[in-house]
Amino acid sequence: MDYINLGRTGLKVSRLCLGMMSYGDPKWREWVLGEEASRPFVRRALEMGINFFDTADIYSRGVSEEVTGRALRDFAKRDEVVLATKVYQRMSSDPNDFGLARKHIFASIDRSLKRLGTDYVDLYQIHRWDYTTPIQETMEALHEVVKSGKARYIGASSMYAWQFAKAQTVAEQNGWTKFVSMQNHYNLVYREEEREMIPLCRDQGVGLIPWSPLARGFLAGNRTRDKGGETVRATTDPFALDMYYQDADFNVVDRVVELGARMGHKPAQVALAWILNKPGVDAPIIGATKMYQLEDALAAIEIKLSDEEMKYLQEPYVPHPILGHE
Repeated sequence: MDYINLGRTGLKVSRLCLGMMSYGDPKWREWVLGEEASRPFVRRALEMGINFFDTADIYSRGVSEEVTGRALRDFAKRDEVVLATKVYQRMSSDPNDFGLARKHIFASIDRSLKRLGTDYVDLYQIHRWDYTTPIQETMEALHEVVKSGKARYIGASSMYAWQFAKAQTVAEQNGWTKFVSMQNHYNLVYREEEREMIPLCRDQGVGLIPWSPLARGFLAGNRTRDKGGETVRATTDPFALDMYYQDADFNVVDRVVELGARMGHKPAQVALAWILNKPGVDAPIIGATKMYQLEDALAAIEIKLSDEEMKYLQEPYVPHPILGHE
């Protein structure tokens, strides 16, 4: 396993981050693995050298955090892993149990820590932009979370570049903690982040930890143009159907499959190698519900693509509307 500094921080993270959305309560999403089925994946990830684990309060309505916390306590030493979670999404019908107001942030960090069974997280991220709360209130609250010792760093997720720049400026002007990472929607069939967000983050030394680097499995090459597929995820993930499955997206996948066949690699490995070869990307967040997916991801780190191969994969791309900011 290779390790890299997260952005301009001194924090060392593995080149792969294991996303914990796939583990928790199958009642939340049909493709989610229950606790006992998920534990071997955490154990194997640690054996592979993955030290970076990402979850969120909304995943399985808190159960993912509980499962993540128990597994890491059983299989690892707390100070040897980098643990990340998120705040923003609606957790109940309570009007204050949502968003990035001071009240919700303070309540949410305490609840997340309790579910995770730890007294701090390494990276506390805002899951989306809150249009109803002044960014000054949010950034000051996050700063206080860091100063209280409940989080070591803060990060952000999908939003517009102007929003991210505004948040960073507010923090800098007030001497508050700034975001060190951006968890953005980025993969071979969704590259709109290359216009503004990625150049901004690279210029400012913000680490990129993209979500859905395989487009929710779409880039594995096992989806069909009639919106079908062989996996549970393919048949029960309407979010993916809304974001991908354009003809142009399949043209990109065709290139991935073709290049993979020439190189002797699986399509998913080629697609992951592409994002690992993109400047500024520190640790894509991978999901795994089958053990071979972890092994394939590890092998992808060693795949080096030439400039010509990168261009070959990128050529069929057609611009998309902004997706993933909801």
